[in-house]
Amino acid sequence: MKELTMATQTTASRVRNAVTSRFEARRARRTLAREIAAYRTPAERLELDLILGRHTAEETREIDEILRAQAAAERSAFQALRVDQT
Repeated sequence: MKELTMATQTTASRVRNAVTSRFEARRARRTLAREIAAYRTPAERLELDLILGRHTAEETREIDEILRAQAAAERSAFQALRVDQT
């Protein structure tokens, strides 16, 4: 019975650690997305492109995903404005 209790505690600990890790990863991604969103002007976007150009696709994968999501959100917002104006 003691083995079952220790196994349950170990499993609970693993689950807790996994949840904490996912939470921290989501928080870090939100922070990164806010930092990337701060690059708004064409000059700032060019600077970001130059920085990213120094790294491999694998190294910039997460940033590229965030940029694509932000661009899609901007397109959706723009299209919604166009629909509202007609």
